[in-house]
Amino acid sequence: MKPVHANRVLYILSFAVISTCTISAAIPDPVRLDSGSVSGNPADDAGVRAFKGIPFAAPPVGDLRWRAPQAAAHWDGVRKAEQFSPNCTTGGGGGRGGAGKGKGPGGGDKGPAPAKAAAPAGPAPSEDCLYVNVWTPAKAAGDRLPVMVWTYGGGFTGGSGAEGRYDGEAMAKKGVVVVTYNYRLGVFGFLAHPELTKESGHNASGNYGMMDMATVLRWVQKNIAAFGGDPRKVTIAGESAGAIMVSAMVGSPEGKGLFQRAIAQSGAWMGLSIGKMRTLEQAEEAGKRALGTHTIAELRAMSTQEVAQNAPGVQAGIIVDGWLVPEDQSLTFLKGKQNDVDLLVGSNQDEGTFFGGPPATAEASKTRAKQTYGDLSDDFLKLYPANSDAEAVASGLMRSRDETGWHQREWAQLTVKRGKKAYLYYFTHVPPGAGARGASHTAELPYMFNNPPANDSWQVGDHKLADMMSSYWVNFIATGDPNGKGLPPWQAYSAKNDGQAMVFGDTVQFGPQIDAPRLAFFDKYYAVVMKK
Repeated sequence: MKPVHANRVLYILSFAVISTCTISAAIPDPVRLDSGSVSGNPADDAGVRAFKGIPFAAPPVGDLRWRAPQAAAHWDGVRKAEQFSPNCTTGGGGGRGGAGKGKGPGGGDKGPAPAKAAAPAGPAPSEDCLYVNVWTPAKAAGDRLPVMVWTYGGGFTGGSGAEGRYDGEAMAKKGVVVVTYNYRLGVFGFLAHPELTKESGHNASGNYGMMDMATVLRWVQKNIAAFGGDPRKVTIAGESAGAIMVSAMVGSPEGKGLFQRAIAQSGAWMGLSIGKMRTLEQAEEAGKRALGTHTIAELRAMSTQEVAQNAPGVQAGIIVDGWLVPEDQSLTFLKGKQNDVDLLVGSNQDEGTFFGGPPATAEASKTRAKQTYGDLSDDFLKLYPANSDAEAVASGLMRSRDETGWHQREWAQLTVKRGKKAYLYYFTHVPPGAGARGASHTAELPYMFNNPPANDSWQVGDHKLADMMSSYWVNFIATGDPNGKGLPPWQAYSAKNDGQAMVFGDTVQFGPQIDAPRLAFFDKYYAVVMKK
């Protein structure tokens, strides 16, 4: 039995759990899937069963490297789904993967203790990594519970569905089937090259990680009912790079019919700043430069480490490949051609503190403003002045905060224009131990998953916030509306409340996010970017 921290005891006594289902027994083993039967483990709570390391595709190795995912091999008997698979590798060696590592977009999150107790080091990262994990509170296959499919962040070069902060038990206890998975990273997940484009059958290459996501969603459609989930109530969700993947799938014709709702945290199709998406031609040229004289056949014959050594510097990320992403998704969303889904989206108050880097200087900041914003640079510097080095640093952080928040608001705005509902949030709570990082990029994750850090440094207010935030998320996943009994009202986005959002801070209330002049500036800048 896990020890119960005093803060947690006090919290349980002082604040009722919101919208938690009373579940006495989890789904029995074995669970029969399209590729074979699996058995899982009871989670810490007897009402949840966890299934880990289920293959959703064949290992993408050898001749299958840089190809669309192929079907997983069928197995006889009952496969034990009790341990996480290896994380996807970028080929650089380094430490072992596993749950509880708490990596952020660059694989270097050094903030507060990671959520959940750290597990022993898992298998070494590998190309054989296309596996899915399921936490279910269902008692039987016919329960038809809502489903969340989570896509992790990590800058497309790190992260894992096995990270402890993504443990799905706490959300599952509230009545949701939680699915996490791995997708290919770095050169293995995002290399574009003319040879790969020619052989693809779609005249496209580069978005292999996104192909993995689409394959998982098809796997969910075929198999989630066996875990007590409802394939007609699927929400795709993700943070940072995962949020970019979510937006790409919302905008992709390949996502049609595979999900009904979307949650995106601190990221959308343009990334974390305003700009056009990379084209296939640009990505192919970068791929040719990275490979030099090597052919694709030669690289497929190489080891994982040799590929990483011979194809350094491949820029990982979603590109306009003409198939999965037919056009720059700014155009897709502006035309209202995205998939017809409701949306929950938002960002954090101190996004920029996560990424570090050398301190900005006043001179460099003014130069960068002129280079980036051109004729709008004077307007920018009025809103984000750089008259001293200290002011330049502060303005840089404000710009990061507002540009990311603007992008999320833009997506909400275009969703409402499409005739669907959108709910915008703004996370301002500073976790214990965060210090100057504040409510940084990734800070909301333990709260929305309701996973306290390993050392349970949370106070009563942290536990209360996590319970409320996870309840909003569960309600949205279940119904498309985050509101519920005992929760402060969360207004859907509209033109009337533009600049406002559900604020998750020391108090939870609907209120101001970004002021009108800053929104207007980024509206103006976005229009300039789209004309280029």
